[in-house]
Formats: sequence, C-alpha cells, structure tokens
Amino acid sequence: MESGAAVTLSRECEAIMIPSGERLLLSAGSRVWITQSLGGGFTVTTDRGHMVRIAAKDADTLGLEVPLAAWGGPSAATEGPVEVENRVWDQLRMCFDPEIPVNIVDLGLVYHCEVTPLAKGESRAEVKFTLTARGCGMGEVLKEDIRSKIISVPGINEVDVELVWDPPWDQSMISGVAKQRLGMV
Repeated sequence: MESGAAVTLSRECEAIMIPSGERLLLSAGSRVWITQSLGGGFTVTTDRGHMVRIAAKDADTLGLEVPLAAWGGPSAATEGPVEVENRVWDQLRMCFDPEIPVNIVDLGLVYHCEVTPLAKGESRAEVKFTLTARGCGMGEVLKEDIRSKIISVPGINEVDVELVWDPPWDQSMISGVAKQRLGMV
C-alpha cells in the first residue's frame, strides 16, 4: 500500500495520538490516510485531522499484513557478543519516530547501547535514548517499541530501556544520511 492512500478500517482498533501519547479507539468504518509505515507501526491521519500511530499488531484493520521478524543465520549460541550487539543495533534501526521517516539511530536519539554477556550464552541489553522534544508524549511508546524489538534478538533475555534528557537533543545529532533524506543538506 502506498503512503498517503485512504483506507477504511475493517474493525475498531486502539491508536495513540501524536505527539501527546493519548490513547483513543478508532471505529470500524473510519477512514484514515497512511502517512508512514516504517518499523512495523503505522502513522495515519484520521478523517478528523488527528495524527495517530496504529501498532503493527493491528495492521489487518488497515488491510495489511506485517510479517513476523524472522532471524535467520546462526543461533545465539554460535554468535559472539559483537554479533549479538550488531543485531541489537539492527533492531534499533527498525524503531522510528512516528512523525519523522527516519529511524531513531540516524536521528541521533540513541545515546547508549551496551550488550553485557550473562550466564549460559544469554545477554542483557541496556539502551538510553531521548526524544526530539521534552513535550512529546511518545516516550513510553518508543520505549516499548525499543524493548519489544530488542527482546526478539536471539540471546537477549534482559532489556533495560531508559528515556534520558541529558544531553538535550538537537539537530546536529542527526546523521548525514538522515539529513539528506530529510532535505536538510
């Protein structure tokens, strides 16, 4: 489905208003326009002009299917800490700000990511991230998105995700690739 296409919801579903983070219920038969579909979630504009995020689990109400993440290749038992940490970073690049079509790594929102080996080939991931603005209500939504994506990495069985405000984020933290995508250069 192309971005900007109008869709009629096939059933009611929960959505989260952007940027307030307020939850609301969209009725079956409501029309929405998809503005972003990155990282498994969907940013849509409702027929009342609200920008909201619909979770990947509710893709069917938009007439879409979202494939489950499938990790091919070696199992966690045959991978070293570097490979597991690389997979964690890959998952962080699948997390998107619902208003900006750039992943949180390239936006410069991830301040810290560390994978610590534990007993029996298991690992713990620790991530510290921020938001583009303190008033954004999407912090808990992004925090859960980060946690759920990282816990899907084989070998990761503990995840600690913390929203931090120091140092304050600014546009200088955006990667060169993201600046090009956003037309900033």
